[in-house]
Amino acid sequence: MPTPVFPSDFIWGTATSAFQIEGATHEGGRGESIWDRFCHTPGRIANGDTADVACDHFHRFRKDVALLADLGIPAYRFSIAWPRILPTGRDPINPQGLDFYGRLVDELLEHGITPWPTLYHWDLPQTLQDQGGWPNRDTAEAFLDYVDLVTRTLGDRVKHWFTHNEPWCVAMMGYARGEHAPGLQDGSAALAAAHHVLLSHGASVPIIRANCPGADVGIVLNLTPAYPASDSEPDRQAAQRFDGGFNRWFLDPLFGRGYPADMVEAYHQRGWLPEGSLPFIHPGDLDTIAVPCDFLAINYYTRAMVRSGSEMENGGEPATLPPPVDSEQTDMGWEVYPEGLHDLLLRVHQDYRPARLLIAENGCSYSDSAEPDGRIRDERRIRYLHDHLAQAHRAITQGVPLQGYFAWSLLDNFEWQFGNSQRFGLVAVDPTTGHRQPKDSAAWFRQQAASPQHPPP
Repeated sequence: MPTPVFPSDFIWGTATSAFQIEGATHEGGRGESIWDRFCHTPGRIANGDTADVACDHFHRFRKDVALLADLGIPAYRFSIAWPRILPTGRDPINPQGLDFYGRLVDELLEHGITPWPTLYHWDLPQTLQDQGGWPNRDTAEAFLDYVDLVTRTLGDRVKHWFTHNEPWCVAMMGYARGEHAPGLQDGSAALAAAHHVLLSHGASVPIIRANCPGADVGIVLNLTPAYPASDSEPDRQAAQRFDGGFNRWFLDPLFGRGYPADMVEAYHQRGWLPEGSLPFIHPGDLDTIAVPCDFLAINYYTRAMVRSGSEMENGGEPATLPPPVDSEQTDMGWEVYPEGLHDLLLRVHQDYRPARLLIAENGCSYSDSAEPDGRIRDERRIRYLHDHLAQAHRAITQGVPLQGYFAWSLLDNFEWQFGNSQRFGLVAVDPTTGHRQPKDSAAWFRQQAASPQHPPP
């Protein structure tokens, strides 16, 4: 399965997050996070799983970096756990936490691997949640102190930074739907949380640049293209509504357009906002959020097929249809739809004109196991990655400034509310023993990263 030839400066990497792989939740001076509390709340996580051990990366990070080097993957996206640095979210500092990430960065650099850390991948210190969490503006201020500390400590070695991962999930899954930590169901709180996450992103960018001269800084959004179930006008409006809540609510303010008026009205009708008001906005906030960044990073997994219905009355969300019966689906039940990645990249490029684009996550969950000869022949994952990379290349040929691709994930890991039941990794991890075994997809991905590449167009 040949993959199109990418530009010579194209960035090839894999991605993880701290909570999903580190374990050692009570070691090294780490404080409690909202996900620790959530995991230990009965009924929240499939099979009662926790991330107390996860992939045990905290103890095995040197072996994991050596594994990365063996796989020939030149860039690594990981996240830094806020409660490992500041156990209560603010002072006092935990020197052991700073030392852990310093050693991880040094290990990566010694192996010729470029570190791409994410400063926030959902593990808010529980103490800050007890004080209101992301709906509380003070949390954004605490984030800036944390960012300043981390980037002053690592900025001499780290030149690429993601501020936040998936603000939609932080706000909507955590504060509106209750499916993620902290498990609340309050739409007004979710909108305030979304704003404060975006605000903390914008305010952190100049801090990072001051502490890391020449730094490359951006944010990661999970974006999902919405397709109407039919050509009818109501279904087109349903697709517009889905896009407004999932995509434009975050893209528009980041690119200087403020919050989309149609969604402000919809959220008012739903009772999440007072009429004609966004009470969480302070003077200057929108300018702060719209700070120019070096790139926009996108996480893509599948599309949404939506239709109009009674759900849209009073500002509600449109109905999302299940995947077509004849479609391929991952073990998550998500439709495999590579064309959606092309459509999404082209749309973001045409509508928002980011300076550069990165794919920060793209991958699939399949529970392939070792065959009698010991190999894990995860051919479905290889096909998934191949087809999505082909669509990414197609976007590049149409002028999209896509400059990198991070496969999700390096390791089979703790998959949030699904616990250990989903397997996204290029490398299999036994959740009991921690044993690592590269799958066939890891060897395939190595070949892509090492393949001959032409000069940038």
